[in-house]
Amino acid sequence: MRIVDAWMQHPTRRFLEQPFFESLRRWTRQDEIPDVPLSMTLGAMDEAGVGLGLVAAWWGPQGALIDNDEVASFVRQHPDRLVGVASVDLSRPMDAVRELRRCVRDLGFRALRIVPWLWGWPPDDRRYYPLYAECVELGVPFCLQVGHTGPLLSSETGRPIPYLENVALEFPELQIVAGHIGAPWTQEIISLATKFPNLYIDTSAYKATRYPADFVEFMRGRGSKKVLFGTNYPMLTPSACLEGVGALGLSEEAEQLFLSGNAARVFKLED
Repeated sequence: MRIVDAWMQHPTRRFLEQPFFESLRRWTRQDEIPDVPLSMTLGAMDEAGVGLGLVAAWWGPQGALIDNDEVASFVRQHPDRLVGVASVDLSRPMDAVRELRRCVRDLGFRALRIVPWLWGWPPDDRRYYPLYAECVELGVPFCLQVGHTGPLLSSETGRPIPYLENVALEFPELQIVAGHIGAPWTQEIISLATKFPNLYIDTSAYKATRYPADFVEFMRGRGSKKVLFGTNYPMLTPSACLEGVGALGLSEEAEQLFLSGNAARVFKLED
């Protein structure tokens, strides 16, 4: 089975140096900001048996922390291991639409990711809506973070209800992948994934040993086709995130869907 990591990034130094990541550096006991060569990222994937990673750009009010062309260069170096995920300047919606179109049509990216806490705007803000329409037209998923914000910024934008529910109601054709499990509103994101056919959850930023019990129950049953494996590397390594997957009590089919099948279907990785 080719494990797919649905949420990762190969970090630039300007990404790692952002002051709002100080809390993550404290949690992961990183006293110094390292330079991370691409070989280190591939090595972390190899160590855990992760065959394919959806590696994302990052864009916030500060500008491009990891820009799309940098991501494209990573993918060109390892096209069999990495798949590009775009990010755009949400403050300039039409420029953002054009950049998303370029990333998908010219660079071969398979999704758009916006991190709402970076902007302070929830996903039902008007600035996102042209991008949702373009995602539908291009046939690519929209990815975002839900739940509390680990970095030192407000968590309000991560509430699944009402913000993400409004998006799913108004864009029923949009494929949505909500990252980070949604804690402390896990039941809310489970309810949305149950309610909306095109809404999925990825487990990035959580080790398997720390999944909430109600989330594991969802994975075992009605949510077996709704949950994707993710790491949020480099915050967590793939090895750390995969440790304990075997103890979740998933059926063989549910584990295959979680680790690869659902991501392959949602991101059209077999095309």
